[in-house]
Parts: sequence; C-alpha cells; structure tokens
Amino acid sequence: MSWTGKIIGAALGALAGGPVGAAIGTFVGHQFDRGVTDIGPAPKDVQDAFFSATFAIMGHIAKSDGRVSEDEIRAARAIMHHMRLSPEQVRVAIELFSDGKRGDFPVVERVAELRRVLGRRRGLARAFIEIQVQAVLGAGEMPAAARDVLWRVASGLGVSRVELAQIEALIRLQQMRARQGGGPTPAVAPLEDAYRVLGVEADAPDRDVKTAYRRLMNQHHPDKLRARGMPESMLPVAEEKTQEIRAAYDRIRAVRGMR
Repeated sequence: MSWTGKIIGAALGALAGGPVGAAIGTFVGHQFDRGVTDIGPAPKDVQDAFFSATFAIMGHIAKSDGRVSEDEIRAARAIMHHMRLSPEQVRVAIELFSDGKRGDFPVVERVAELRRVLGRRRGLARAFIEIQVQAVLGAGEMPAAARDVLWRVASGLGVSRVELAQIEALIRLQQMRARQGGGPTPAVAPLEDAYRVLGVEADAPDRDVKTAYRRLMNQHHPDKLRARGMPESMLPVAEEKTQEIRAAYDRIRAVRGMR
C-alpha cells in the first residue's frame, strides 16, 4: 500500500487550507511516495505501518472516553475524504478504526512498533500526531481521556509536550480561520494558544519570545525548506504555517507592547 505520502500530504494540505489545501497536499504526497523529498522514498513497511496505525489509533483515541460519538465518526470520515482515499482504502481504514475501538487493542505495542519502523523519520512522527490531533479537534473540544491517550501516543513516538501543545495550538488557529471563510488568522486568537504556538511560557522574557519566533520561522520558512529539498508544490503549505506563527507572535507582541 503506497499510501503514506497521500496521508501525510493530504493531512498537511487539509490543515493548511481545507479542500484546496488537501488537493495541494495530495499532490505533495504523491511526490513523497515517489521519493521526491529530503528523506528519500519510504520503504513499504513504513507505508503500511503508518497507514494502519493512523486509523487504528484514531479509533482507539475516539473510544478513550468509553464511546465513539457521531461527531468523532464524522471527523474520521472527513479525514478519509480529505485524503482522497479510494473506496477500497476507505473500507480498510474503517476496519482499522473499528479494530482500534476494541477494549484489548494493544496501543502501547502498536505505537512502539510504529516508532521502530519510522526510525529517525521525526517528520513522519510529527505528521502522525498532527493527523490524530486534527481528528480529535475535528469532533469538537478535546476530552480529558482523549488528551491523555494522545499524549501517551505522542510520547511513545518521541514527540514532546511542547511539540504537542504547538500542534494543538496551530490546528486550533487554523480551524478558527476556516470558520471565518479561510481568511487571515484573526488578531483576536486566544493569547494562551499564541504562547503555545511559539512554545514559550506566558511569563517568558521578551528575548525568549523573540528567539522562539525566529527559530520557528527559520524552521518553516519556504526558502529554507526549498534549500533542504522540499518540492515547490509543498511550499504553499509552509506559507500557511508561517502565517500562523507570525499571527501568534503579533498577538503576543501587541499585548506586551514589544517592538
């Protein structure tokens, strides 16, 4: 199943801009599957493990509070739709989602196996968590039980609490923009989320805020990514992320009166 690129690309695209972003992301994913990235082509075992774990763990997180709501089912199906899965792929994804809902689903073992298969591909681990956070928040607010399981999964994949908080904050801001019709991120974004996007505490000195902002912008800047081998087709996704980071920094700067 050469589906890893499709999942990652469509997920990133959907996070960056709904159906249009998903279409861009799917093309990016196709390039990924062909090996046109800075980490090379993903082996078949990585592709299979990523796909199966994505929907099985998604089902496990959805069932974490004892039941799977209609909103959670709709969120999972929306992700499948954004990924442009074929009918057969959707059927397999639904089966995996249902398997994850089992009371005896071995989540610890599945996460450990996924981490082993991913190896040093930290970008894939973060992309995996982004998909899971998108599914949870796509159904509404994040229940405490889901948050606990999500953190265990993230920790098992080597994604830190700071990274997890950044991912959640970014997705919340992107959802806010989507609700307003896809326009720029509003300046009234919650201040707490703005700090989380930058990965700093609310009482951090101004210099630490500036350092965190510059570091994130350096990591996500399209020119930097292009130099590292990112295909041109993925650059619009990077632009969206820099917009969210810049909006978070502007929000903090305005409150603090920073220059």
